[in-house]
Amino acid sequence: MFSSRFYASLLVLGLSVPASADMIYKPINPSFGGDSFNSSHLQGLAGSENQFKESASSAQQSTSERFISMLESRLYSSLASQVSDAIFGANAQQHGTITFDDQTITFDNNGTNITLTVVDSSSGQVTNIVIPALH
Repeated sequence: MFSSRFYASLLVLGLSVPASADMIYKPINPSFGGDSFNSSHLQGLAGSENQFKESASSAQQSTSERFISMLESRLYSSLASQVSDAIFGANAQQHGTITFDDQTITFDNNGTNITLTVVDSSSGQVTNIVIPALH
């Protein structure tokens, strides 16, 4: 009898003590109860991610300059399509070199990887791209 009362009183005492946890979640965003000093920082981050800045050069370009810029873009896009067709197209090649202006693009398909090397002879910059070969 004594032991059952003793255990019952321990149980009541144990349930009456508030539980504590080591982890406490506190939101960062002040809209959800976070610190109000975070609002300007979070707003600045959101604003920098959502800004659209028109480049100064495109804002001051004449109609003919914009046309030339778009034409260059299309030519580079066409060149990229030719390189892609040479590597992945119906008549895919194992090796090849394509030169355009100051750019030299060399590709090598060894069956496992396709290695592209782009060399800009005007700046000396070399870019290597390795793509897993599709089987």
